Amino acid sequence: MRRFGRYIPVLLAGVLVVGLQIVLSATDTTYYMTQITMSAYYSLVVIGLCVLMGYGGQVSLGHAGFFAIGGYTCAALTTCNLFAYREVPLIDWLVAMGLAAERQDLYGAWILSFTPWPAFIVSLGLTVLIAFVIGLPVIRLRGHYLAMATLGFGLIVYRVVLGARIFGQADGLSNVPPMKLLNLLEVNGRAAFRVQNYYIAWGAILAVMILSINLIQSRVGRALRSIHQNEEAAQSLGVNTYRYKLFIFVLSALFAAIGGALMTYYNGSIGPSEVNVMKSVRYVAIVAVGGMANLWGALLMGILLNFLSLRGVFGTYDDAVFGAILILIMLFSPQGLLRKPDVAKLRSFFRLGKSDG
Repeated sequence: MRRFGRYIPVLLAGVLVVGLQIVLSATDTTYYMTQITMSAYYSLVVIGLCVLMGYGGQVSLGHAGFFAIGGYTCAALTTCNLFAYREVPLIDWLVAMGLAAERQDLYGAWILSFTPWPAFIVSLGLTVLIAFVIGLPVIRLRGHYLAMATLGFGLIVYRVVLGARIFGQADGLSNVPPMKLLNLLEVNGRAAFRVQNYYIAWGAILAVMILSINLIQSRVGRALRSIHQNEEAAQSLGVNTYRYKLFIFVLSALFAAIGGALMTYYNGSIGPSEVNVMKSVRYVAIVAVGGMANLWGALLMGILLNFLSLRGVFGTYDDAVFGAILILIMLFSPQGLLRKPDVAKLRSFFRLGKSDG
């Protein structure tokens, strides 16, 4: 019964998702589902960061890079042209197995490229490999050194994307085909697919939430909490801190890659703006607002703030708003807006301001 109790918030979230869809359909405002769906995919990164920062005690400013690895890998594999190698036995086998197929590009020319599902699996495998290789040395760092190292990784991914012709350089990649899930379902951003993609996105969110909740309540979660509180003490008690930190780093990167891949299939394109350093800062800011160790708070703020941003509420000050949010949260409410703010800090701040005057 106690184990079932942890899934009650998931059931309530599912009811709210269905209720919101009914309201939007009844009021003929289903166009909001486009931004809600995109917010859900961005929130996959936020959930991974919440687990990494709130339970693993690690700060990453490079998760936009993992989001981009997932998205760009899918886009590159599904838009490359293998037609010149059509007679090669390996390519012929890929076509026979349904791993590659012919289709028309934007200009009506026929191209031969990988189908979405193999590209999706390759993108996740590549993300796990890169996160593991990056994590091996980086996880040994702490505090601002870890943040700087992950920031450097994000900058490297950004420059590679911007300079490599295979990734479309500054123009990005477009004409990415939709990914079919079943005969009647596909990840597609067209208006006719709004409702089903709304549920696909939330299905992915709730699946990741269930996985994260189970992880936190398991022995791994207890080990991570002990590492967060006092790494030396945890290590003295026999906890393999390095292995657990590396595991949670790779898992959070995987969540980001899933979000990037699904977002790419949904939009049919991806550009360098998704790899911008400010994207990583935005994800960290959202986790800070929702609460470092508050999965539901991080998800709520991820959906809300990303939705407002996608609707253009912040205008040209979008990045400035998220930067200011991060500073204010760290100063006055480090546990997140959904937790009790540090009243003493607020009072001392305003008293200091008065005394200076």
